[in-house]
Amino acid sequence: METIDLVPDSERSGLIGTLPRTLRPYASLMRLDRPIGTWLLYWPCAWSVALAGVRDEWALFAWLLLGAFVMRSAGCAYNDIVDRDLDRQVERTRLRPLASGRVSLKGAWALVVGLSLIGLVVLLQLTAAAQLVALFSLAPVAAYPFMKRITWWPQAWLGLVFSWGALVGWPAVTGEFQLPALLLWIGSIFWVIGYDTLYAIQDIEDDALVGVKSSARALGDRARLGVGICYSLALAGWAAAIWAVRPDGLALLALLPAAIHLTSQVARADPKDGTGALALFRSNRFTGLLLFLGFLAVGLSSLD
Repeated sequence: METIDLVPDSERSGLIGTLPRTLRPYASLMRLDRPIGTWLLYWPCAWSVALAGVRDEWALFAWLLLGAFVMRSAGCAYNDIVDRDLDRQVERTRLRPLASGRVSLKGAWALVVGLSLIGLVVLLQLTAAAQLVALFSLAPVAAYPFMKRITWWPQAWLGLVFSWGALVGWPAVTGEFQLPALLLWIGSIFWVIGYDTLYAIQDIEDDALVGVKSSARALGDRARLGVGICYSLALAGWAAAIWAVRPDGLALLALLPAAIHLTSQVARADPKDGTGALALFRSNRFTGLLLFLGFLAVGLSSLD
């Protein structure tokens, strides 16, 4: 029988609360009530398609959004499988479905497999070059949950994984891998390190208790400076990607709205304010939109 004390508030209300009771723990495993992760995984995919000068491939945006949703959901479930023992020791995560025993290990693996099969359908919509690049992401994705036990910078590994869509979108449009995709990926990696450092600020105390490493712990009071450096390097990478597509100083102005927004994040970041840092982290879905509009403008203009 379900123990009411072990059910988080998110499963009693909102989107998950409208589902049948038996499905709610699985929806929690997928973080169905927190779409921010899907958007952050999706934006590099969309940027790459946009910068490549999408022509007749507008459906790619929808396919890649579906892919981002199912693979992020599968990734969350897989992460919880790996971290189930650690999650029981952390106040913020102890009520997760696996940690609290509301979902069995077998059930969690079944969810991962089912979501991955939907991801396979999305993969088959891409060009052969894009499929190959996407498949190369599986190894770093599988390794990610273990990084916080190994390195003080698991955020860097997350950057490799969450930015992979930048490598996929370009060949999905052009049929081949080219330099702008690589530059876009590099910029996105630093963006991820920056925003995930903000996210990690809220867990500094719990992470220290259970021995989990993070960039927020490594940087300490210098977290704001670290985030600022990462965002600056991200903008440099994105500027190089734009220049590779359209070597025109005016084209770089496409980054200005996002640059202002990221600068505002850095100015407001406080390593001792976990709640504020979480809000800044979430605001990066808007950063992604600003960048998408800029890359789309540059990509379409390059077709002239």
